[in-house]
Amino acid sequence: MKKFMFSTILLSSAAAFNAQAVDTGLEKCIAAAQGIKKGDMLKLEKLKVDGKPLYELEIRDAEGREWEFMCDANSGNITEQESEVDKAHDKPFKSKMKVGEKEAADIALKAHPGKIEEVEYEIEDNGDPSYEFDIVDDKGVETKVEVDAVTGKIIETSTEDWEIGEEKEERR
Repeated sequence: MKKFMFSTILLSSAAAFNAQAVDTGLEKCIAAAQGIKKGDMLKLEKLKVDGKPLYELEIRDAEGREWEFMCDANSGNITEQESEVDKAHDKPFKSKMKVGEKEAADIALKAHPGKIEEVEYEIEDNGDPSYEFDIVDDKGVETKVEVDAVTGKIIETSTEDWEIGEEKEERR
């Protein structure tokens, strides 16, 4: 019941932000993510990467672990899956980390000036750690910049169209 209600709220809320958001792509994305990791939906974001619309879904599984799925908004296919850790000093992150958070933030801000609103500590499919910074510029545009915590290179950049849900512990 809880998952159904959250999905219904997500779909209804998405409609308020953008009438085109309520489509079979979103429904497929939710079903695909839940098919990989069952759990509670925490957050849904509509993003653009290189002009391509994607949904980013965050799920907390029964063990309390958080997962992030990138999903093609048109097809409903999952394109990327990552796990999250609470802090940069958590073992799965720290064991491979070579670039500290401040250095990674400087790299992200150099590429996309603004204010860092949120940071997430992610473990990529290959086991490498990365930082995901949500940066808001002076025009209010939010850009997500993912920086590899091993190499310091920017992995991915996306702009946010809208967001439903918030994780207060990730806010700065």
